[in-house]
Amino acid sequence: MKQFYVILLVLIVNSCDYFNVKKTTSEAILKEELQAFDWDNVDTYPSFAPCDSLQLKQEKKACFERTLNNKISIFLKKQIIVVTQDVNDTLMLKFSVSNTGKIVLLDTQMDALTRTEIPDLEHLILKSLNALPKINPAIKRSQPVTTEFEMPLIVKVN
Repeated sequence: MKQFYVILLVLIVNSCDYFNVKKTTSEAILKEELQAFDWDNVDTYPSFAPCDSLQLKQEKKACFERTLNNKISIFLKKQIIVVTQDVNDTLMLKFSVSNTGKIVLLDTQMDALTRTEIPDLEHLILKSLNALPKINPAIKRSQPVTTEFEMPLIVKVN
């Protein structure tokens, strides 16, 4: 019977570890969440109203990029651009869409010939952005977030 009490006593002493509770602070929980957070992907890409009805994430992204490209291209086609040499270039435009849906042109990469022949091209692109319809911001974990992306734009002027 003494052996039974000894074994029971050993079990009770060892089982006390199960009742130890680790204290964690809100800062520790936040730090752990931020490390697990995927900063490179959003749940929903920025979008224009016609793209909102699409279901798949990649379809919405493609719709947004296509609509943006079309709006800029249509605006540029309406402009009178005079060149001394033919221009055939693919620009790389870097944008930011804020958490409020405001789009900003961050950078424009273009060929030196394009920059020389159409010196106000970047200004024209900025004007086209001001004429865009409302943009819904990207969503991450049910919160609007700021996103950055790059998009090619083909410019042909004869």
